[in-house]
Amino acid sequence: MKNREYHARLDYSRLIAALMIVGIHTYPLSSVSEELNFYITHVFARIAVPFFLITTGYFLLPLYFTSEAKNKEPLKKFIKKVGLLYAGATLLYLPVNIYAGHYADGNVLWDLIKIIVFDGTFYHLWYFPALIVGVLLIYLLSRKFSIRVVGIITGLLYLLGLLGDSYYGITIHLPFLDTVYTAMFSLFSYTRNGLFYTPIFLLMGVVIATWKQRPGKMTSFIGFMISMLVMLSEGAILHRTQSPRHDSMYIALIPCVFFLFCFLLSPSKGVKTHRSSRSIGAFVCNPHIRDISLWIYVLHPFIIVLVRGVSTITGFTSILVENSVIHYLMVSLLSCVSSIMMVFLLSKLKSISTHHPDETKNPDKTRAWIELDLENLRHNISILREKIEAAASHPTPRLMAVVKANAYGHGAVRVANELNKNGIFAFAVATVSEGVELRKHKIKGEILILGYTHPTQFYLLRKYRLLQTVIDYNYAQKLNEYGKQISKKQVFVHIKVDTGMNRLGERSEDIDRIIGIFQLQNLQICGIYTHLSTLDSHEEKERVFVKQQADEFTRVLSQIKEYGYTIPPRHLLTSYGVFNHPDLMGDYARVGIALYGMLSRQEDTDTYNTGLRPVMSLKARVSAVKMLPANATVGYGFSFRAMKEMKIAIISIGYADGIPRCYSSDGSLSCGNGYVLVNGHKAPTLGNICMDMMIVDVSEIDDVDQGDIAVIIGKSGGLEITACEIAAQTNTIANEILSRLGERLARC
Repeated sequence: MKNREYHARLDYSRLIAALMIVGIHTYPLSSVSEELNFYITHVFARIAVPFFLITTGYFLLPLYFTSEAKNKEPLKKFIKKVGLLYAGATLLYLPVNIYAGHYADGNVLWDLIKIIVFDGTFYHLWYFPALIVGVLLIYLLSRKFSIRVVGIITGLLYLLGLLGDSYYGITIHLPFLDTVYTAMFSLFSYTRNGLFYTPIFLLMGVVIATWKQRPGKMTSFIGFMISMLVMLSEGAILHRTQSPRHDSMYIALIPCVFFLFCFLLSPSKGVKTHRSSRSIGAFVCNPHIRDISLWIYVLHPFIIVLVRGVSTITGFTSILVENSVIHYLMVSLLSCVSSIMMVFLLSKLKSISTHHPDETKNPDKTRAWIELDLENLRHNISILREKIEAAASHPTPRLMAVVKANAYGHGAVRVANELNKNGIFAFAVATVSEGVELRKHKIKGEILILGYTHPTQFYLLRKYRLLQTVIDYNYAQKLNEYGKQISKKQVFVHIKVDTGMNRLGERSEDIDRIIGIFQLQNLQICGIYTHLSTLDSHEEKERVFVKQQADEFTRVLSQIKEYGYTIPPRHLLTSYGVFNHPDLMGDYARVGIALYGMLSRQEDTDTYNTGLRPVMSLKARVSAVKMLPANATVGYGFSFRAMKEMKIAIISIGYADGIPRCYSSDGSLSCGNGYVLVNGHKAPTLGNICMDMMIVDVSEIDDVDQGDIAVIIGKSGGLEITACEIAAQTNTIANEILSRLGERLARC
């Protein structure tokens, strides 16, 4: 809850920052007081753009200063998104530029490069190329230098930018610098760009995200107030000495936005996590707020042109333009309204593009099928991220989505594709063939194979960029030997340590063998993990054993460090651990069953008050409806005999599709505990489940016809059946029920 609250503050702060930028371009107090307007728009409001940059650095860039820097997918996705937005905004303002004659003179080719890469295709659009250039620069520096060195480099770049911006008055009085900056300004119009201005604020976001002991709320507030007073004084002095060439960059701007961001991330007193606050947090952290802020930034100059044009036509210039306060309020209001409309329109277009055809026209829904609720999947991602973030210190652990067994029956490719769209780029599968299947369908990110891969299939690890679990030292030697055979190429691996599960993994007691794995030259060790065997239990002895395993794992890590090796990203918690033992959080959380909306047992889901929502519904068609005479039997082996005349329905799904054969009657009139839902009513199962069919009692249900839909997992009317309920009736867990659902079931 706390992290969601903090992110909500950032979202609303972005909205305020966007409106501050509107003020920079409309001078809201110029008709009231030129001096006051200067302090507001030329100094105070300059915190707006750095705030956007810090936010980007905070969420996007920290992983590139870790061993996970090889994962370029979030970076590529971000740059593509910003680039498309920049291109769209360029087209929007193209008519205005042509009308203003901006492309009439000069070296067209060079001017075009200069405008696109540095200056922006409209006066406010400089931000987008600056953001792309700055992000790429930070990424490239992170590949070579530590965060401290990158800080020094970006600080020097900002200093160079200052001398071409607010402190230009110094530069023009020093001949050498004047010559240098004159040459620089032939390449770009301002030092407020991606080379000098954006990198330091992007890096500041990284620092804040990774700093475990950042300033508290009161310290941050005082720091912000003092820094702002200093910046106002700095701006006044520079203005009076006529130093600025442009007034975007101040020395005090750096501590000012740093303390502001830390203040917004500081916890509020009395924050409690309960159901109502969870729902409020889900509302206020709505990503639409971010999108609205972005569109206000993009659209407000267009609104300025529109307002001034309308005021000229209608003769209301004195009110709508010359009155700066009304002008600002009008532009802000129309910018907000148009941005809300744009976000609404884009969301509608997105929903249309992802809409599935009506089930009566979908050929995949003719017999039996699985329906996925991707909105519930996105909800679960949000819940799990909140739990993971709340449990850990910075940097925030990554969610590793376990999509083995066809994503627990949900359909691995479709689920993984949706996870990619939601910023998840770490996956775990059981077999190399599962990993290959994901890669063939363009799934991006790390894919870790949790199980054994035969040496004859090692080539697939390299071909499809898969990470292999090292299950013991002998296996590591085989992987290393394969690396030698392919011209000393490294094989990417995670080491598994057996701390008491007694399955795969090198035993924790054999530290020499574990160190021996680190010494193998052709293995690139990208992670280390263990499996805790009693995470799901509340019994004291099981909880003690979890602690023993975790302590043993920590001991192994300490010994590895003593041998002089860097500890790779570690992970030891699965779904139950996120809710039951969050204090043991590592660098990843391997989340499986919880991702799909439940824990293994219904009582656990209820006990932890997870807030998770099932992603899957399982449905099948009614094949036939008939009357069963009294004393007649149903199915194989006389497993059910009717005590009276009954109306039965045959449902086109069976144990070959994954329904447990024992999910059936007990031979009595009560028909046992198994049931499906038909037309919003319970229909008890009769007899043993057949390979391709099941039979249910619909005597008490009106209007059941051939072709109707029976719900095996999911909702119908006001009733719901969960995988946990079926698991309880068949003496197993939800994981088994879901993962055994067959391939011949369509995933819709």
